[in-house]
Amino acid sequence: MQNVDWNQRYIESNTPWDSGVPSEELKQVIASGLIKPCRVFEIGCGTGTNAIFLAKSGFEVTACDLSDVAIEKAKSKAEDSGASIAFIQADIATLEYDGAPFPFVFDRGTYHIVRKGNLVGFQNTLKRLVEPGGCYLVLAGNANDDAPEGCGPPRMTAAELCTELEFDAFDLVSLEVGHFHGVKIGGELLTPLAWKGVFRRRTSPR
Repeated sequence: MQNVDWNQRYIESNTPWDSGVPSEELKQVIASGLIKPCRVFEIGCGTGTNAIFLAKSGFEVTACDLSDVAIEKAKSKAEDSGASIAFIQADIATLEYDGAPFPFVFDRGTYHIVRKGNLVGFQNTLKRLVEPGGCYLVLAGNANDDAPEGCGPPRMTAAELCTELEFDAFDLVSLEVGHFHGVKIGGELLTPLAWKGVFRRRTSPR
């Protein structure tokens, strides 16, 4: 997946992950009150569906994607919806960000791609993006999914996810089984199994 031409995928609309509806797992976390409206950074925003949902829910949103085609589509959608969002086109694993960190960072399906190409770069970016005491909500492919390989996102075990995302900066708050809703592959609507993990940035080293 590291050699994927993401711009071409968006040009061809070969984007099964781009459901066009806000993530049910994100909506549940917001509805629970665990995360209150605040400054938020979305990793891998695609065409902006979740970024717009967050903006409409009272969050101050900054959203990033590797694909400039996706970013242009997201900007157009945000403008049409009246949502104010700061968009950044960048590789998240090498993002040069020196602004204030965020109380909340959301990631629907980027970590499980980037981890195979530049995990350390991703971890370093995450440390810079999440403020001490802040939360990182990640949705990633679940190795317990019994669908054939290729019918959904890359998968990992709970142990892999916790080891790679706690590393030296985060503590696990919760890890639940969830789903990626609205995924369409070969004309079939799927709900691949996911991990829904909430991690909190440590305020001091262990």
